[in-house]
Amino acid sequence: QLQKQHDEPFFIAFGTFNPHMPWYVPQKYFDMFPMDEVTTPQLLNNDLDDVPPLGVAITSGKGRFVDSVLEHGLHKDAVQAYLATTAYVDAQMGRVLDALDRSPYKDNTIVVFLSDHGFHLGEKHHWQKATLWEEATHCLLMFRVPGVTRTGCMCQQFVSLQDIYPTLADLCSLDRPSYLDGRSLVPLLKVPNAKWDSTAITCLSDKSSPDQGYVTIRNESGRYIRYAKGQEEFYVTTQDPHEWANQIDNPRHAETIETLKNAVPSFSEMATPLPPVQRKREDDE
Repeated sequence: QLQKQHDEPFFIAFGTFNPHMPWYVPQKYFDMFPMDEVTTPQLLNNDLDDVPPLGVAITSGKGRFVDSVLEHGLHKDAVQAYLATTAYVDAQMGRVLDALDRSPYKDNTIVVFLSDHGFHLGEKHHWQKATLWEEATHCLLMFRVPGVTRTGCMCQQFVSLQDIYPTLADLCSLDRPSYLDGRSLVPLLKVPNAKWDSTAITCLSDKSSPDQGYVTIRNESGRYIRYAKGQEEFYVTTQDPHEWANQIDNPRHAETIETLKNAVPSFSEMATPLPPVQRKREDDE
């Protein structure tokens, strides 16, 4: 597609199953990470002791997959396999970018590289995704915009994957629907350390009770998590980056917790039907 003549804007999507399990990639990618250089994440044996029951329920759980990996001495092997598979994905993305750089479109094509979730490697006795802690909610998000972004720049602000569409619409001078929840990241693409209302909200559906979605909000003060039935967590991430100590009942943080609580959608808001214009479009289909 990149070698073809295009008379109008085009969109190319490249998705990969990796680095989901199983981690099957050529041996050379494993060789990039010698076992004696592989480091495993710090784990806390009693990490779930101060987590409410609904939080524990969404983990792999003590005595299950993660603990089996540890008991058999395979933690470093698992981390190596994850790194190898990630390097394989990086190499395939590199092939796409190389093709773009060889094409006539390299100077007028926007590139967005993202993951849809993070990955636990044993933290909180969990493996893979689908939690509301840092390991699962911290996603990769990269932009390359000719004439806007600079190579190697990093932004430490909290943003959301919901921000991708309004950002692309802004960059392409397209009108944005009024019902979008995301924000344009163009100000941050231009100035990564620009002043920003830095928050990110992530929701997780309770499959047994779809109207009882769980939610977390993250900002520079910490992470607040709300499950159903009044169960909550709060972590002071500046002091506790591993989110080991649930401070939800600590009166010292009551004001911060209340501020974050007020910023997350209520259960009724999370269950609200789609906007009328979107429902109509789906009905027409």
